[in-house]
Amino acid sequence: MPAILTEDELALVFKALSNPTRVAILRWLKDPTDFPPQLEHAEEVGVCLKHIQARASVSQSTASQYMATLQAAGLVTSTRVGQWTHYKRSEEQIRNLAESVRAEL
Repeated sequence: MPAILTEDELALVFKALSNPTRVAILRWLKDPTDFPPQLEHAEEVGVCLKHIQARASVSQSTASQYMATLQAAGLVTSTRVGQWTHYKRSEEQIRNLAESVRAEL
């Protein structure tokens, strides 16, 4: 059963979602197969930051900042593979957000 987010958690999530590119990134991560081929176990570790950066047409530092904001809100998780960081959606947190909005707002 999804957990209800606190007011502080909701504010952090909504701040992360206040940027159209970050919203787009979350949408793109919903289907990692839309990115160039990656590791054999890409479904487990997610999409490499370099592919997110390229698709968003932003600098590496901007892409890193976007992903740090999404991660701080709990919307994505990261995994290091060698020198690369891979990201995937936190489906649990997204369910928690949906339930919180439905039940509390």
